[in-house]
Amino acid sequence: MGRKRVHDEETAEALLDAAERILEAEGLEALTVRRVADEVGTTTRAVYTSLGSKEALIAGLGVRGFALLAAKVAALPTTDDPAADLVVAGVSGYRAWALAHPALFQVTFQQRAVASPEVRKRFEPARREAVEILLERIRPLRDSGGTGGRTVREAALQFSGLCEGLAALDLRLAASGRQPDSAPLWADALGALIAGWRTTSRA
Repeated sequence: MGRKRVHDEETAEALLDAAERILEAEGLEALTVRRVADEVGTTTRAVYTSLGSKEALIAGLGVRGFALLAAKVAALPTTDDPAADLVVAGVSGYRAWALAHPALFQVTFQQRAVASPEVRKRFEPARREAVEILLERIRPLRDSGGTGGRTVREAALQFSGLCEGLAALDLRLAASGRQPDSAPLWADALGALIAGWRTTSRA
């Protein structure tokens, strides 16, 4: 039984790898159970057994996307400067993840264009876990008075929204053939947001 579980997990990962590649290269319409099976060199039955329908593939990509983002941010070291740590979380965490996994960014943060409400519910637990990692990065800043009276969740919403916009800009430029080093732009924008929290109180 143990071997079968390992085999199933490996098959599921290979299928998600293929689904991510197809979504990134050709878009949502090209992402079908048959296409994923052909990419891996298996049968559609193997896809249905390991993951399920096309909707299950998308749900799996959503779970993978949030899990990878959470792991990327969680792996970053912390210092005694929570503001700088938060900027690093954006630049070296969120930005690096989005550039490495544009298809997963599409599934997780531009969900309405990709996933139905029912599918989005299936990766909601993974989204909440990723949000908690971000909240942990913001709490020390809040505790030191660095959020200007904003709650941790309010600050997280603003921070995440700015990261999402910057990532969308990065990926749009990449799609047009331009790929400038956006790290300084991210650092400046996120630093300005955090500095603004410190100097303006929540209305």
